[in-house]
Amino acid sequence: MIVHVVMMKFKDGTTDNQIAEIEQGLDALPDRIHEIQSYEFGRDMARSERSYDFALVSVFANLDTLKHYQEHPEHLKVVTKIRAACADIRAVDYETDPLPAPPPKDPLFE
Repeated sequence: MIVHVVMMKFKDGTTDNQIAEIEQGLDALPDRIHEIQSYEFGRDMARSERSYDFALVSVFANLDTLKHYQEHPEHLKVVTKIRAACADIRAVDYETDPLPAPPPKDPLFE
């Protein structure tokens, strides 16, 4: 599996509305790009000197599915908004073992 991590530093003056548009665009992608296996993102809470403002972590089966995601027209629409709002964007893609299966449900708690 490939874990795709993106960190974003917003430009001075980026508005909450711009960030909300990015969040809405990102939120819609898992329903439109079926290669996405796991997808989460959010604004930085610590606000330390070394923090970036926003991060995205997503999981794909392999490099080919990651490439399909990166080239998908719906993803590219969101990337345009991200690039307009960001002063700096950093990414890392690394390989990891497959996600573990969730534990079986206990019928006593259903």
